[in-house]
Amino acid sequence: MKFNKFLQVLTKFGAVILLLIVFFETIPVSKAASASLYLSPSKGSFTVGSTFTVSIYLNSEGNEVNVVEADLNFSPDKIQVTAPTTGSSFVSEWLTPPSYSNTQGTISFRGGILGGINTSSGLVSSITFRTISPGTAEIKFSENSKVLLNDGKGTNILTKAFNGEYNIVIPLPEGPRVFSSTHTNSNIWYSDANPAFDWEEESGVTDYSWTFDQNPNGIPDGISESGTTFTSFSNIADGVWYFHIRQKKQGVWGKPSHVAVRIDTVSPSVFTPRIETYTRIIGYQTMAYFEAEDNFSGINHYEVNIIDLDAPESVPSFFTEQISPYKIPFEKAGKYSVMVRAIDNAGNIREGETRFRIITPLISHIEGKGLQIKGLFLPWWLIIFLTLVFLILMGIVIFVLFRKKAKKTKADQT
Repeated sequence: MKFNKFLQVLTKFGAVILLLIVFFETIPVSKAASASLYLSPSKGSFTVGSTFTVSIYLNSEGNEVNVVEADLNFSPDKIQVTAPTTGSSFVSEWLTPPSYSNTQGTISFRGGILGGINTSSGLVSSITFRTISPGTAEIKFSENSKVLLNDGKGTNILTKAFNGEYNIVIPLPEGPRVFSSTHTNSNIWYSDANPAFDWEEESGVTDYSWTFDQNPNGIPDGISESGTTFTSFSNIADGVWYFHIRQKKQGVWGKPSHVAVRIDTVSPSVFTPRIETYTRIIGYQTMAYFEAEDNFSGINHYEVNIIDLDAPESVPSFFTEQISPYKIPFEKAGKYSVMVRAIDNAGNIREGETRFRIITPLISHIEGKGLQIKGLFLPWWLIIFLTLVFLILMGIVIFVLFRKKAKKTKADQT
């Protein structure tokens, strides 16, 4: 009997428990609202003396909010606020003006949004910092930061705040002021193959590293060469070369300095002036043609000297700068020498000479080469060949005439 009553009570209690479970299952459970604040950029490396800007963003995570209170702490011994800016912020009304203290390392923003806002990346404000000393600078949201739900109750739903960490480094030292005592102008070619370099010594510099190559963007390897402020090189090949140097200051290798040198030790190519005679309406004229090549610095100019070889030795002759073709100033018959200097941009000189004889106003004898007749040049081998042909033809004609005469004499005798 007692056992039956126990079963009845247990059954009723179980039914009540089942009804409660069903009841609570049918009641909707609301998920806790949340929002987050974050910095962008959250990391970075900046040199001492430079500035950088960090922006504060809100992610309301699908909720509508109407108040944002962002309080931040930063490292005042590493960075300083130059100015907080709010121009592009979604905040429509600042409850208290943005404020900061470079002594305490604090920044504060408190703003409201009329009608509320739902955003995943809403800009609260931006802050520009100036770096003042090397090390790690942190920017952190304080526990006083809030994001209030637009629910009429001012519910704080800020659950996450992502801070920032920034590496402040000493700027690389500038390269030393370097110059060449042998090749003073980097845009000019020199025939000196032994360049030398000097550079100014700065306080605090302990080492120098340099290299000399044909790469305009070369960088020294950072291995110390010496602590001197002079170096030189010998027997450098022709071409454009670059001297690169870095200096070590406060244990840091600085930026490279570069100096270019242009070397050309080779004279222009071998050349021989060409002489041509032309007829004119009145008289004739003799012209000298010349051209040389230079592989590196290029031809700068030509100088010409015409020597009358029949004139007394006491008569002076001079080189004057000329261009090709050059008109020979002499027209009388005689023997002459034309000497041409080709001078490249490094000052290297190559001379070419041609000797010729003006036989008649229309015929010039080019020494060692041939005859120039009315602009037609006949080399000696062609003249000899034509002479031989002429002599052979004359011999044939004489032989034929002699045979005819002999036959006629024989016929008359018979």
